[in-house]
Amino acid sequence: MSLIPVILCGGAGSRLWPVSRELHPKPFIRMPDGQSLLQKAFLRASALQGVQEVLTVANRELFFKTEDEFKEVNRASRNTSFILEPFGRNTAAAVASAALHVAQMHGEHTLMLVLAADHLIADQEGFATAVQQATSLAEQGKLVTFGIKPTAAETGYGYIEADAHDVLRFVEKPDRKTAEAYVSSGRYFWNSGMFCFSAGVMLKEMQEHSPAILNAVKACLSVSRHAQAQGYSQIELDSATFDAVPDDSIDYAVMEKSRNIAVVACDIGWSDIGSWSALSDLTAADELGNRIEGEVLLHDVKNTFIRGGDRVVGAVGVENLIIIDTPDALLVADRARAQDVKHIYAALKAQGHDAHQLHQTVHRPWGTYTVLEEGKRYKIKRIEVRPGQTLSLQMHHHRSEHWIVVSGMAKVVNGTEEKLVATNESTYIPAGHTHRVSNPGVLDLVMIEVQSGEYLGEDDIVRFQDNYGRC
Repeated sequence: MSLIPVILCGGAGSRLWPVSRELHPKPFIRMPDGQSLLQKAFLRASALQGVQEVLTVANRELFFKTEDEFKEVNRASRNTSFILEPFGRNTAAAVASAALHVAQMHGEHTLMLVLAADHLIADQEGFATAVQQATSLAEQGKLVTFGIKPTAAETGYGYIEADAHDVLRFVEKPDRKTAEAYVSSGRYFWNSGMFCFSAGVMLKEMQEHSPAILNAVKACLSVSRHAQAQGYSQIELDSATFDAVPDDSIDYAVMEKSRNIAVVACDIGWSDIGSWSALSDLTAADELGNRIEGEVLLHDVKNTFIRGGDRVVGAVGVENLIIIDTPDALLVADRARAQDVKHIYAALKAQGHDAHQLHQTVHRPWGTYTVLEEGKRYKIKRIEVRPGQTLSLQMHHHRSEHWIVVSGMAKVVNGTEEKLVATNESTYIPAGHTHRVSNPGVLDLVMIEVQSGEYLGEDDIVRFQDNYGRC
């Protein structure tokens, strides 16, 4: 059996704000054991039998972050490939591009296992057994979905009504009374959003039930940039043609319309970690029901989850709260209203506030930068450049920059001049000067950048050359 796990790494995770942001979404959140949800998905997939490579569909802006996550845990050097989307177009487009790619590279009979990057599965052995059952059904030409045996009358999940492996129907998220009836009947399972099928069968079903999506993705792939190396491929989808792909989920586009669906019912400790309440359950509670991460001091506090950051958090005389502290944003919520955190995220996005999109520390292909302080006409950043990496050759119209090297060695282009700037040395970049910095050493380069000028927005940048395709 040849199996290609496909990890769908999308979505904002708005209910897990302020840790989840648009450019640091839910899959990158670290669990109490230090691994991210994305890393756990990769390890879960790559441990299965028959896996040739792991294919990930992700936003183009998150590619280097995703690649770094995999490098941390890919000890077996599993082949990895990527399809990079310029923006989200829901799961049908992602599955279509993955199926077309797998069919072309590995053949239409190759089996695909579609997984979400932000789910948690506690029972790896049970998961592997469920996948074996699913691949057996997929080899018979079925589109297979995974149904989770419900442990409670959840209203936040869709359900599948089934008779053995036969799917009778998919149903939308129910109200409380309906959910209780579903659970008590024993015929209904949570819809996990995980699937298994051969590439050719999915393409045939898409051609029948959602040809507009399939044809639009085909057109996009035909003009997209492909890079191929030994055991590795990367497709960067063309933004103009991808914009024409209809926005729909694979559930609506295919699964709920097809007459060729099978289900594998499983009890594998699955959770989609859809809220802070769900995430807090991963941390052990004290005798008063409190769950704590970070440096936290409590006095007369009950049934409260507190996730601290880089500073001390104190709580007095409260109960049934969720408190999440990050360097630039603080969330305080009633534990029973955890699902409503998404409204704060939506309001920030509507306002164009940076807190919906970025953390103070921002990851870039070459390293990171952290905004230390910002005021009228000035901004101070800590910049860290990894060994051998180079920022783009660029220019700013409205700001000048002072660079002070804290550790390492910087190679600086400033107009027509090129020089090395050592630790405890500095240089000045006037507005309008073409410039770039690179790290020629083997240690991290750390600089303090002081910007000054009439406008300090990140969009005041003109790139002339970039190693990461951002021009």
